[in-house]
Amino acid sequence: MTATGRIVVAGGSMGGLRAAEQLRAAGWTGTITVVGDEPHMPYNRPPLSKEVLAGTAPFESLAFTPKPAAADVEWRLGTGVVSARLAERTVALDDGSTLPYDGLVVATGMRPRRLRCPGPRTGRHTVRTLADAQDLRDELTRPGARVVVVGAGFIGCEVAATAVGLGVREVTVVDPLPLPMVGPLGELLGRALLKRHEERGVRFALGAAVAGFEGEDRVTGVVLGDGTVLPADVVVESVGSVANVEWLEGNGLDLSDGVLTCEQLRVGGRPEVVAVGDVARFPNARYDGVPRRVEHWSIPTDTAKHAARALAAHLTGVQADLAPFAPLPTFWSDQHDFRLQSFGAPVLGLDDVRVLDGEPDGDVLVGYHRDGRLAGVVALGGHRAATGAARYRAQLLKQPALTA
Repeated sequence: MTATGRIVVAGGSMGGLRAAEQLRAAGWTGTITVVGDEPHMPYNRPPLSKEVLAGTAPFESLAFTPKPAAADVEWRLGTGVVSARLAERTVALDDGSTLPYDGLVVATGMRPRRLRCPGPRTGRHTVRTLADAQDLRDELTRPGARVVVVGAGFIGCEVAATAVGLGVREVTVVDPLPLPMVGPLGELLGRALLKRHEERGVRFALGAAVAGFEGEDRVTGVVLGDGTVLPADVVVESVGSVANVEWLEGNGLDLSDGVLTCEQLRVGGRPEVVAVGDVARFPNARYDGVPRRVEHWSIPTDTAKHAARALAAHLTGVQADLAPFAPLPTFWSDQHDFRLQSFGAPVLGLDDVRVLDGEPDGDVLVGYHRDGRLAGVVALGGHRAATGAARYRAQLLKQPALTA
């Protein structure tokens, strides 16, 4: 096939943009149509829970500028995908139209999970979109606001830190686990993070579940499982994400946790369909081959580059040397005046955690090991710690695959 057909990119966030750019880089000269349900061009999401909430980053500073090679890409914004017929190679949009395609990129990402507890909805927020962050900032800057953040993961802790920095008089983080971020980082760093947040004014209710919300028209309190009520004018729900895959139902795909792909990011054995970003559940040849979703900022770009080459090669008939997809996951998180910086897959080494440099009360570099080998590193602190983590990047890239 010559590159004269159409590729539809379902999803107008960073993953969709990077897919369009990488398709051009891979030699696709046909039509590319990106469909996204937000009205904005793609923008950078990590600042939403930090700089945007703090009021130090206007939207113009978040928007990505598409590369010149992708200037001719067609953008259909404010329009979401509602269904797909993969056998017929069509997708249906929420404006009633249908788009035929020769190639399809699944880039619909995630949405925040919501608590299903009794009580009012007004005053309860999530942080995923620009509109979410703008609405929450309006609430956080109300004089005397009392804020309860449900969820002590990355977003929850970032929001709590930002709220304290704004001068919010009372910020409490609730989580059923015993330490913040203990799931992805383990107890050692979980304890260090708890101490740092408490020293800066964040309160915690750990080992506690939310049973409901008090209030009539809007929330006035958070009811915990033991009956304790935390006064709250503003609630932020940061309890995980749900993959936007419902539109793919009925096509015989594994959608149990995102959309399952092969090691080339192809979906359901169809070479004309690929997935990118945090909606993709892929085996990472760098590790044990177990398919996992990865919700890190680097993943949309990494997946887009590989998936675009695989899709363009199939559609154009031009052979490409495609090794199995093997990214090195990378993430960072800015909270208060410190940063978490990670390379690799710490979650695979939670049973063997060692301090590589420094002390947990100061700048510290922590290694996560599996079968005696380094699986990932995490730095906590300032520039010195982050620089230390970066030194391990080359070592992690050179290591042979970890076994299951």
